[in-house]
Order: sequence, then C-alpha cells, then structure tokens
Amino acid sequence: MDFLTFQASFRPDSLAVQDLTFERHWSYSEYNLLVGKFAAYLLQRGIKRGDRVACVSKNRAEVIALHFACARCKAIFVPLNWRLSLFEIEGLLADCEPALVFGDEKAAEIGIAFEPIQNLISDTQHLPVDSALECDNDAACLILYSSGTTGQPKGAIHTEGTLMETILNSTMLYQVDQHSAFLNESPMFHIIGLISSVRPVLYNGGKLVISDGFIPERTLERMSDPALSISHYFCIPQMANALRQVTGFDPAKLKNLKALLTGGAPHPEVQIRRWLNDGIPIVDGYGMSEAGTLLGMPHQLNLIDHSAGSVGTNTPRVSIRLHDALGKPVEPGEAGEVQLKGPNLFIGYWGKEALYANSFTDDGWFETGDIAVQNAQGYYRIVDRKKDMFISGGENVFPAEVEAIVLKHPQVFECAMIGVPDEKWGEVGHLYVVCQKDIKTLDSDGLLHYLSAHLAKYKIPKAVIVLETLPRNGAGKVIKHALNAHAAKV
Repeated sequence: MDFLTFQASFRPDSLAVQDLTFERHWSYSEYNLLVGKFAAYLLQRGIKRGDRVACVSKNRAEVIALHFACARCKAIFVPLNWRLSLFEIEGLLADCEPALVFGDEKAAEIGIAFEPIQNLISDTQHLPVDSALECDNDAACLILYSSGTTGQPKGAIHTEGTLMETILNSTMLYQVDQHSAFLNESPMFHIIGLISSVRPVLYNGGKLVISDGFIPERTLERMSDPALSISHYFCIPQMANALRQVTGFDPAKLKNLKALLTGGAPHPEVQIRRWLNDGIPIVDGYGMSEAGTLLGMPHQLNLIDHSAGSVGTNTPRVSIRLHDALGKPVEPGEAGEVQLKGPNLFIGYWGKEALYANSFTDDGWFETGDIAVQNAQGYYRIVDRKKDMFISGGENVFPAEVEAIVLKHPQVFECAMIGVPDEKWGEVGHLYVVCQKDIKTLDSDGLLHYLSAHLAKYKIPKAVIVLETLPRNGAGKVIKHALNAHAAKV
C-alpha cells in the first residue's frame, strides 16, 4: 500500500488536490482512483517494468497522477523542461528513449510528437482498476534531468524509497501535517515542483493546490485567500521579493502562511528581514535533484534573524560533512565542500555509470560541489556553488553547455561565459568571445538568434563582449575570475 492509497481509506472525503487552472478538485478517494485508472491505461498500452514515460507539460493534476501511476507499474516517469528548445528536448528523448510521451500546448509549441495529457482522464474513465498494483520501493520510478558541468545532460534516478526520504525530511523541516495546504507553482520538472511541494502534503493528509505558474499579483491573491488557506509556498528569492512589490501588499492577509519557503539562489539578508519584520517566517532551505530536500531553517523568527542568509540544518535522516580540497574535515567556521550520505540519495545517473561512480568519495560520500560554512548554531550557509554554474531566475545554468553551442558558430574562435549579478534574475550570463581571424566585427545579434534556436531562453547570455584573447593560466585554462573582475568594472 502506498501513502495515497492509505489516505484514500483513512480520510476518503478530505480534499486532496485542487487544480486552480482548470477549476477541478479531487478528494483522496477520487484522486487515488484517478491514479489507479492511469496505471491501468499504462499497462493497457504495454508499459512494463523499467519503461520510461516522458512528459512535457506545465503544472496540472494529471502530471502528478501520471507520476504516481508510473510507480505502481514499476515504470520510470521522466518530466522534461518545457522551457527547453526542440534541439535540447530531442537530445533528452534520445537519451531516455521513452515508450510514451505525454504533453500539453508547451509540447506542441516545441514541436515534438506527443499524446495529449489532457485526454488522459476521458480516455481512462471506464477502465477497471487493479487494486493489487503496488509500488516497489527499490525500483527506479523517476529520472530528473539537469545539465552537467561538461555541458551534457544527466538524469538522476530515484526510487520510491529515496523519494520517501524527502517526504520525511520535509515533514520535519517544514512542519507539515494534515492541516497543511501547499500552493505549488514550481514547475513539475524540478525536484521542488514534483516532489517537495507535492508528496509531503499528500503523505500527511493535507491539501495540494496546483497552479500553472507564478504571476505576482495572482499568486499573492491566492496566498491571501482564506478559502484556500495556503500554509506553505515554495519560491526562489526573486519571486518572494516580487510579491512584496505588488501594489497593496498587506502581510496581514498572509496570516494562514506557516512559512514562505525559499531556495535555489542566494537570499539577501535585507530581504529576509523585511519578511521577519512583518511577522512572516521566510524559511531558506537547500536541496538538489540527486538528494531531494536536505536543509531548512527553523520557523522561529528570532532564530532566522540571528542566522539570516543560512539555509538551515539537516534532519537525523541525512548525514552531512564539510571537507576541504584535500579531503580533510574543515575546522568550525571554515568553508568546505558539502558531502552527503543517507537513504535519500539517488541510485544513479541514467546511462552514465562512470559519472555516478565518480560522484562519490572513496568512503562513500556524495560530493555536491557546493561550498558551505557551518556557524555556531549548526546552520549551514552556502558560500559558493558548483564550479562555474550560476542560477538565473531559479534555473541552473552551466556555462560549459552554452559554450559548446557558441563554439559551433562560424564567427567564433573561442569563448567563455560567466554569471554576473542581476537585480531581476539573480544572475545572468555574460559571454566573452574571441572571433575567428577573418572576422572584423562579430554579428552579436546573429549569434544570439543562433543560440535561441538551440538553447532555452534563460540560458541565453544577456551580454556579449568581444576580446582579442581570453585570460589563461599556465595550464591553458581560462581564468574566469579575471572575467568576473572585468564584468565588475563594466
């Protein structure tokens, strides 16, 4: 029995899922039945253990139900980023080789072949449900793709067992119970939108409220609606700040909010304290596709204020250590790489066994590549991120991926991209280019147009700077901190 089946028998008539975009709602018994019908449909279509079922869709109740149905069939759900270009999506589809692909209007805009996800409910309404279908906690059930530092996509593989750990960690860190109501606007191709904003609340018998995206005025109205009684909302710091800029912002209307949960980018302390001054806990946290929810700040205003900018502490279910570049433990207050051990960790990278093996230390700890400092209260602060990666609008951008595409342009001899601070997006890309010898003037507009056909919009650099040479060290590697210094002067 999975947790949804349990809740369907324990609180059958309680509201489980409310889809605001399409004005629909399901009780626990109704949503559990929907998942059962989706599972029956997948089996009818010949889906078997280990088969991949891909999905390119904005947030809607069917995405979650399809994911749960895949688990009951021992199939692997693969949600893909609908912000990607056709070139990128086709690469991911070629990598995971799905037996079925479902999509919505976003999939149509991209131009891939798919089956309409909006037809699933009508197509399955008369199918019988096999109540004997059960999840296998050790079977792969999810692949979450993110770009690697080499520019190649990597798909982190999870099981029902590893995902259960995010449920347990989130329940403790974010004080989730049967009275909780999560407003989920995070895209469902991310760990936050598909797992952290979904499973903990349904596991505990609360209410999941689904929205198709963030619109500051609309989001604030929904968070303030007493009928929805939203208690938890995940967002990146830029989104939290945008809420405060809405005309007529009134923190008193957010009295049902137990916590505003933020992550995915550095959070300025001054912005954190504005929320604290209004009496609203803004709880920074830390997680990743490979490990789910890991860290979270407490909900007490004074503790947040004392360590503003920290991302919190771990639960007893996750072990964390900080080691230096030589593999030695760092002293208290010193920076070290975050390394993890626990049953929450992913079980592999799809088709990349060597990459997975190389992601762990000799004694079995997962190397995140993120650098942190732990303060006297035990809270971690992330002081640096994976080498060269930056976060723009909550999305990870790996310069190597962009650079690999730029180098295919006929006018470009070599290039390097860095992330620079930006008030709106947190960080944006600045691309430094050395032209081919016969090119006197780079066609920057043409280059950006070329990139837009191959990359998601958030990966496109916001500035292109032409240099005669790139700064390099004795080993020939580009000195990116020199480019950062250049960008700071511009």
